[in-house]
Amino acid sequence: MLSTQEFLSSCRPCLGTSRKTHVFRRRSSDWICRRRSSSISGMAPPILSLALPSETGRVLSIQSHTVQGYVGNKSAVFPLQLLGYDVDPIHSVQFSNHTGYPTFKGQVLNGQQLCDLIEGLEANNLLYYTHLLTGYIGSVSFLNTILQVVEKLRSINPNLIYVCDPVMGDEGKLYVPSELVSVYREKVVPVASMLTPNQFEAEQLTGFRIGSEADGREACKILHAAGPAKVVITSINIDGNLFLIGSHQKEKGQSPEQFKIVIPKIPAYFTGTGDLMTALLLGWSNKYRDNLDIAAELAVSSLQALLQRTVNDYVTAGFDPQSSSLEIRLIQSQDDIRNPQVKFKSEKYN
Repeated sequence: MLSTQEFLSSCRPCLGTSRKTHVFRRRSSDWICRRRSSSISGMAPPILSLALPSETGRVLSIQSHTVQGYVGNKSAVFPLQLLGYDVDPIHSVQFSNHTGYPTFKGQVLNGQQLCDLIEGLEANNLLYYTHLLTGYIGSVSFLNTILQVVEKLRSINPNLIYVCDPVMGDEGKLYVPSELVSVYREKVVPVASMLTPNQFEAEQLTGFRIGSEADGREACKILHAAGPAKVVITSINIDGNLFLIGSHQKEKGQSPEQFKIVIPKIPAYFTGTGDLMTALLLGWSNKYRDNLDIAAELAVSSLQALLQRTVNDYVTAGFDPQSSSLEIRLIQSQDDIRNPQVKFKSEKYN
């Protein structure tokens, strides 16, 4: 595992400032007051999410962020909080809106800036997490830094659960650099605890074409052999039928428990649904650790209720849901996230 020094040395050299030099500019009087206050109190107050952790966990979520709309962290953080998790987000990008709009503006976090954030957390003993969640990653260098973060987090908590949504593409097309595929396959999959690819991404990771349910199950087994105990192929489209396949290998070398959930097709295109689905799978699978099928039922039921509400609200507003991508109605669906009515049941394979 990386030592603290090794991890930091992988980042850029120190800027030459001491620990007492802060990037936040304060009036000297403010700094003096803070120093005096610290002297009087004798110690900083505890971080309650560490001192009194929730029963569910503490999640570090590294994903994209948009000011308007719900994708990436905007789609994942709130649902996890509703399910009882403390969530600390790091935004891999910060854009005005998602890239499906005619234009967008914003900033992209690079690997060194991610290192800086991790260094700051560690310097204050804030780097204990039960879960790491990652979504869209746009470059090989940033993905390699994520791998360093995984190693660092596991040096602090060896039981860290890493949930990875390997966002690479869909419907036969990559929308990330092709070089990322081999990094995911060779380096990320082996360290992931749960993997949530779609059909195309599962094919990229396994080199195995999925043309049937049996192929989907076999792809899960290939991924288990490479690393993760839990695999959920979140959407498989075979002959016009849409379904999910989940697979849980409870012990290495053991045959996995596998199931499917048939998913109704909604004639509309939505943004942020993959990010939301992975967050829901993390949330519910941690509550039902030995029953991935129950966790998937809850996640799918929540998502489908939200999507139907989204379509209905666009129709109410006089907009044709099939004419453009739709922003999901996340806030309006919080009851469906917290207490979903299970309308989509799993079917276990023999």
